[in-house]
Amino acid sequence: MRPVLWGRDGEQATMHQLLAEAREGASVVLVLRGDPGIGKTALLDYAASAADGMRVLRGAFGLGPAAGDRFLVSLGVLSLLSELAEEGGLLCLVDEAHWLDHASADALLIAARRLDADGVALLFAARDPGFPAPGLPEYRLGGLLPADAAKLLDATAGELPVGLRHRVLGEADGNPLALIELSDLRTSRGSAGAPGPLAEVEGGGNSGSASSACGVARRGPPGT
Repeated sequence: MRPVLWGRDGEQATMHQLLAEAREGASVVLVLRGDPGIGKTALLDYAASAADGMRVLRGAFGLGPAAGDRFLVSLGVLSLLSELAEEGGLLCLVDEAHWLDHASADALLIAARRLDADGVALLFAARDPGFPAPGLPEYRLGGLLPADAAKLLDATAGELPVGLRHRVLGEADGNPLALIELSDLRTSRGSAGAPGPLAEVEGGGNSGSASSACGVARRGPPGT
């Protein structure tokens, strides 16, 4: 069952496009960036649910400091990804990439830059600062538009008093997790609760269309 994502039609379309290209034999790489709670993991979940007929690789990468020669390790990672993609393509999801140890991040980034016509879709999700990925295309996931934020709040929190609803929408600033957390906090404390935002889930400004995702890296034969 695919997760319901409010206000992410463009981003979902981009996920479908990347998966389609990987199924056709091209390799695509994209780094999703955004604030905590903005929906990076939810978008990876959506991609996994839409990867019909493909293998999905998702898990912890922890090579550690004693991983050996970084180029040999990266070639091993590249070989593994290519092998797993042989039948129907591969979707590889690396969530919380900013927490990767240096050896793991290095190996994955080198492999990402060397992917060719392998049928691999490699998606990273990371906060800023952290996980520098020079040369790889990135897309910054911003806050929901006001109308979409209101729909999400109504769907998750139900009917709230008008004043409380406006306050939650204003403080959350389009951050999906903040909308849920703040509505829970406000309803448990009452509308006179502490006014400060939840720093660990507060979001940024609105994003542009996912169709302008900084030229997603596509590697494959001409015409793909």
